Amino acid sequence: MTQPVRILFVCLGNIIRSPLAARLFEREVEEAGLEGKYEADAAGTADYHVGQAPDERMVRTAARRGFHYTHRARQIERSDLDEFDLVIPMDLENKTDIEALARKPEQRAKIHLLREFDPKAHGALAVPDPWYGGPSGFEDAYDIIERSARGLLEALEAGKLP
Repeated sequence: MTQPVRILFVCLGNIIRSPLAARLFEREVEEAGLEGKYEADAAGTADYHVGQAPDERMVRTAARRGFHYTHRARQIERSDLDEFDLVIPMDLENKTDIEALARKPEQRAKIHLLREFDPKAHGALAVPDPWYGGPSGFEDAYDIIERSARGLLEALEAGKLP
């Protein structure tokens, strides 16, 4: 049996954007009938929230849309760059932090911003962090992450990524 493609989604604290991205990606995989072909996890570049559940504001945003998920925050480790096939940061700062952990060109080649797969990105590279914003920031981030997760799966299935 072929090993699943392992994908790590990464944001700063691992309680808002990256856990949502991992779970929405898993939902896309399930809806496409591709269970077992892909695995997703999430981590943060910082250790602020290690062990915590997702931010309640995003959990409520997702629940209003009928989507429920759980996660426990963890910090990215250097070994993740070997263990995962793709590492998907939410913004350029996260990408820079992950690239600093990379020891080999093969590890750097695994890193792709999530918005690379957003058909409505129009050149925007970051999934905005809604931490300090109001409810509309969480709604916007959810929409971006949902579109991008779908776009990532489409790119994978089209053979555009490993």
